[in-house]
Amino acid sequence: MFSKDIGIDLGTANVLIHVKGSGVVLDEPSVVTIESGSKRVLAVGEEARRMVGRTPGNIVAIRPLRDGVIADFDITETMLKYFIHRVGGKNWYSRPRILICAPTNITSVEQKAIREAAERSGAKEVFLEEEPKAAAIGAGMNIYEPSGNMAVDIGGGTTDVAVLSMGEIVTSSSIKMAGDKFDEAILKYIKNKYKLLIGERTAEHIKMMIGTVHPNGEQAELDIRGRDMVSGLPKTIMVTSGEVQEALSDPVEWIVASAKSVLEQTPPELAADIIDRGVILTGGGALLKGLDELLAEELRVPVLVAEDPMHCVVKGTGLMLNHLDRSLKKKF
Repeated sequence: MFSKDIGIDLGTANVLIHVKGSGVVLDEPSVVTIESGSKRVLAVGEEARRMVGRTPGNIVAIRPLRDGVIADFDITETMLKYFIHRVGGKNWYSRPRILICAPTNITSVEQKAIREAAERSGAKEVFLEEEPKAAAIGAGMNIYEPSGNMAVDIGGGTTDVAVLSMGEIVTSSSIKMAGDKFDEAILKYIKNKYKLLIGERTAEHIKMMIGTVHPNGEQAELDIRGRDMVSGLPKTIMVTSGEVQEALSDPVEWIVASAKSVLEQTPPELAADIIDRGVILTGGGALLKGLDELLAEELRVPVLVAEDPMHCVVKGTGLMLNHLDRSLKKKF
């Protein structure tokens, strides 16, 4: 395999890689397990995720990205090297050019950390692009016309809201309120109401199975297991969709407020376009039941969930790779 351009959606929850000419070739959790004493890497990706909350004291499961940025530089570099090798890194005759997506409001220090991690993982050249721009392109929006397009990308660590026109972001907002905070909110709610301790994976399971954020959403029930805080023994309880909606009300309000703020700052002509075209929801958070209806009511514009929302950003990087020389001259 010759040197190829690759696009990476470096997410807080998942890393997705698009190789030019081959499509999306990797979709793995952003988790690394290491031995605490020797710092030896034991597992990366899905294998490491299965160990979360289930490891002995000397083995630690680390998520090296938090809130959309690098929290542990060395582990991020290790993870990227592993994934790039997995998609054919050792078979390239020369180092690949890498396009990485990042939240809109990250600092220059955070940009530098992402670029350096990619360079040390084997990149010849590194380009950074804003996540909502890649998400909009991956969702099928034509952002290069002189008309308004609005995308809300709800990932694991950040929610990015942007209005785009002529291929550039006109107004945007990025908040550290997304999938991870949803899980935290459910975890705290169960702890406070039932005095039951559950893990992150159980909270995520509740969100995916019966989570809803709209008052008129579909109602369901789910039996969950955890550790009783009073007796210290395992216990099973039943959770309802209504309770999950109550637990998620605060983090969802933040996302609604962020989207409203971006719309309020949008020039009138572009805002009129958005009323016609609607808002596109992308990212894993877009799959939360009732979120599109709630946003449509609050923003008073049509809101649509993108087809295959979890892959919109990486698909967008794939399309951008076709114009890497022309459209991405700017490197951070």
